[in-house]
Amino acid sequence: MTGPLPKSAVEWLVSAAPAPDDCRREWERNPLGVTLLPAGRLWDVLILPGELGYPTLDVLTRVLDRPGPVLADFGDLRTGFFVPPGTATRWLGTGVRGAGRGTWIVVPYPGRATGKVRWLIPPDGRGTLTDPTLLELAMHEAAAIRARGAGG
Repeated sequence: MTGPLPKSAVEWLVSAAPAPDDCRREWERNPLGVTLLPAGRLWDVLILPGELGYPTLDVLTRVLDRPGPVLADFGDLRTGFFVPPGTATRWLGTGVRGAGRGTWIVVPYPGRATGKVRWLIPPDGRGTLTDPTLLELAMHEAAAIRARGAGG
């Protein structure tokens, strides 16, 4: 991925940092291609176990042209959906971790392959986030599909 999408995605992501210019410079120089960015300002992240996250993303991409950014990490054991700020504090779902104000997220540089963290859906640079209500409905649908597939 090259061209304007990564640059605008980079600009959007680093705008969450306390010192965006310093963050951008460090990120571009980091051999791992990752940086820590604070959640809770421009976005929160809802972190689902991989066995639910991937089917949820599949459901979301069938009903939306483009969901908000989605990360996969730790060998695809978890998926993180970028949602509006404040969502993490209001989320009540079992098995879902929320990263909001006061937490930091390992974020890969858009368009660059990294070790343990990668974009499943990179940021679009315009600030598109996943609607938490749609995410919850997609999670329910994904869980139902999984249950039917397991003979439930």
